[in-house]
Amino acid sequence: MQIQWYPGHMTKARRAMQEDMKLIDLCIELLDARAPLSSRNPDIDTLARGKYRLVILNKADLADEAVNRSWKAWFEDRHIPCLAIDARSKGAVKAIQTAVMDTCSEKLERDRKRGILNRPVRAMVAGIPNVGKSTFINSLSGKAAAKTGNKPGVTKGNQWIRLNKQIELLDTPGILWPKFDDETVGTHLAFIGSVNDMIVNREELASELLVVLKDNYPEALSARYEGLELMDNGSLMLEQIARIRSCLKKGGEADTDRASGLIIDDFRSGRLGRISLEKPEK
Repeated sequence: MQIQWYPGHMTKARRAMQEDMKLIDLCIELLDARAPLSSRNPDIDTLARGKYRLVILNKADLADEAVNRSWKAWFEDRHIPCLAIDARSKGAVKAIQTAVMDTCSEKLERDRKRGILNRPVRAMVAGIPNVGKSTFINSLSGKAAAKTGNKPGVTKGNQWIRLNKQIELLDTPGILWPKFDDETVGTHLAFIGSVNDMIVNREELASELLVVLKDNYPEALSARYEGLELMDNGSLMLEQIARIRSCLKKGGEADTDRASGLIIDDFRSGRLGRISLEKPEK
């Protein structure tokens, strides 16, 4: 499935991010734990060169727990501190604040030696659309400091949020990159809702998702859609699920469009269980 989505405002947002990098100490990169590589904007490696880095695997509660551990180790092997969290969880807040201070410990010690004691760590929160940046910031700040929404493009401009005397956060709009060289990347981003659903053929997307799930989490499919016959043909599985879930048109024809929305929502919401789309290469 060929998917490309790069609205014009993202070019402007990338330029603004490049300018704002001059103001920060730390780049906190939020990824979707279900697809950490696909949800990594390769431009951020270039933009954040020379800055402290912290990777947050957000929505970790929706991803396979064992795979989360593998990804955490994968990033740390590359000397990038990493946390796997659910940004909505209050328990994550302390771990994140500790990780920010630990990651910037050299800077803090340097400031201390210079007699600078009250300068906060200034951190940019970056990531692609719909990985939960605003929810992450609101959880940390304990208030609705940033707009949230379960769709890409809610954050329109940059905004500073002061968490406490030690940390200030810069929220930025979600940006993608101009071209997905790997077709799988675009498909994975469509699965997790990081590209606009309006540009995607929903039935084709659901059919591809069913094949991925059949190959990797067949028990999740069987448990959610009782009576489903697993097969390599996603379109036939989609039609089965339409009938299992009584998604029918007049005359008894399977309403595969409606069933597609149901399947995609079941995956995104976690009703299918904890599922990872990507695993680190061994």
